[in-house]
Amino acid sequence: MSTAPDPSPAGASGPQPAATAEDLRAALARLAPEAVPTFDAERAAAVARAREQVSSAPMRRFLRQWALYVAIERHPAQAARLRVLEGQAATATTPGQARAIAAEIGRILDKAAAEAGIPLGGTR
Repeated sequence: MSTAPDPSPAGASGPQPAATAEDLRAALARLAPEAVPTFDAERAAAVARAREQVSSAPMRRFLRQWALYVAIERHPAQAARLRVLEGQAATATTPGQARAIAAEIGRILDKAAAEAGIPLGGTR
């Protein structure tokens, strides 16, 4: 994952921050202040797991998760569309509807992952 900020694509609310806890938290405070308490709690839990496991993997997962969240929130229309799709997914009544919703959600997540420098399909 890149730690260099990406230039802001059209419609983005500022550049993608570096994937550090401090830069992601600052971006959240600007883009989605209601998410900061969750970020702080999950960060504390990830630090505790990292210490317990003597591994950086919990922190890497935490940073990837929140870099993706910030990448989505940087595009207000895209973030709003994702929320609508998530609601529709809960009420889809046919397999075709569910597939179409899942495909659109996938495209949004793929775009955000690319902006955040997260390799697709990567879990490491």
